[in-house]
Amino acid sequence: MSLKKPLILVTNDDGINAPGLRTLIKIMNTIGEVYVVAPDSPQSGMGHAITINDTLYCNKIKVAEHEPQTEYSCSGTPADCVKIAVNEILKRKPDLCVSGINHGSNSSINVIYSGTMSAAVEAGTQGIPSIGFSLLDYSLDADFEPSEKHIKNIVTQYLEKGLQKGVVLNVNIPKLPEQEIKGIKVCRQAKGYWAEEFDKRTNPLGRDYYWLTGKFVNEDQGEDTDEWALENGYVSVVPVQFDLTAHHVIKDINTWEL
Repeated sequence: MSLKKPLILVTNDDGINAPGLRTLIKIMNTIGEVYVVAPDSPQSGMGHAITINDTLYCNKIKVAEHEPQTEYSCSGTPADCVKIAVNEILKRKPDLCVSGINHGSNSSINVIYSGTMSAAVEAGTQGIPSIGFSLLDYSLDADFEPSEKHIKNIVTQYLEKGLQKGVVLNVNIPKLPEQEIKGIKVCRQAKGYWAEEFDKRTNPLGRDYYWLTGKFVNEDQGEDTDEWALENGYVSVVPVQFDLTAHHVIKDINTWEL
């Protein structure tokens, strides 16, 4: 790592006031120069949505005198936050983008829906090393302290050793006391899906409405997956690529009479 402090962009999908974001800012302040650009309201489950038919607003936030970071709240999505940070706010391209700490899991298929990971992926598409962090606890009172040393370790290693361009990290942390977290495992994404249901109701005006419900189904019994690692007390680290091409299928499709 250079003697010069790295420039770190911090964002999330739970909003500028989320406790997980506050923890991530605190950790990053020990590593580099921190700029925060985060949604002004919760944006969970937004995936990689961007704002194209509305205006975007970014407001600088006054932080406490003892806090060194610079903060902005943005009216847009997590991906919007990264775009506007890189193109309008930061003085140069950041050395790292970290997103989170999300309140809840982004393992397995959840990575597809995740605003947390979409912010990290957006940074990755712009050539910025990036990591999404999530804690398997949806509570606003979640205890993030056990995750702090693992997050700092992963970020420090990433800055020192780097990764190939086009790859971002999806890090999930089990909801356990610090002494019960066994370590860190580099994994593949488990094959799972959501068995979804809709709770249909009727409002007082007689109009039907729906609440999305369901349960996660893990079809993958492998011991090299993120789900296995988390269930067995490990922090999971999954390298994620945003090139969605199924390269192994190209040869098969080329046999078609097209």
